[in-house]
Amino acid sequence: MGDIPTLTKRRLQAAVIKPIYEEMAAVLGEEKAQSILGNAIRKAAIAEAGEFAGKAPGGKTSLRSFINLFELWTADGALEIEVHEESEACFSFDVTRCQYAETYREMGMGQIGHLLSCNRDASFCEGYDPNIKLDRQQTIMNGADRCTFRYRYEIPSSSKASNQD
Repeated sequence: MGDIPTLTKRRLQAAVIKPIYEEMAAVLGEEKAQSILGNAIRKAAIAEAGEFAGKAPGGKTSLRSFINLFELWTADGALEIEVHEESEACFSFDVTRCQYAETYREMGMGQIGHLLSCNRDASFCEGYDPNIKLDRQQTIMNGADRCTFRYRYEIPSSSKASNQD
């Protein structure tokens, strides 16, 4: 599935997940079903990110190598974005149109779209490079007019001290 656009991949995954989720919700209730789905998607995102990290140039991840992956999620106009800052320490942008949200709503899965896509974002950082942190205050998936992505690269304090020696 690595050669198909991410939006297409998410649509295919959602088509498989939908009846499973509906059955879980019917048996366990919405809250429990969402908890299970959210945990499963989070773990899948971390694992997928680990695979990408293993392919990073020279085997070394960075915010730059992460930014270079970004085209996977924006392919075919899946996201329309306004970039505010792009550097080795910060990648800040807003999503002004999200076809992921539109797709899940069209599929009747708007209530769990945040679990299927938005839930992956911070988890992907965790699996790719734990120094990459995401602060996002709002998403289109949850009803805002834009998603606010603020990635930053944080070097742990112990690494900063050893770099100064």
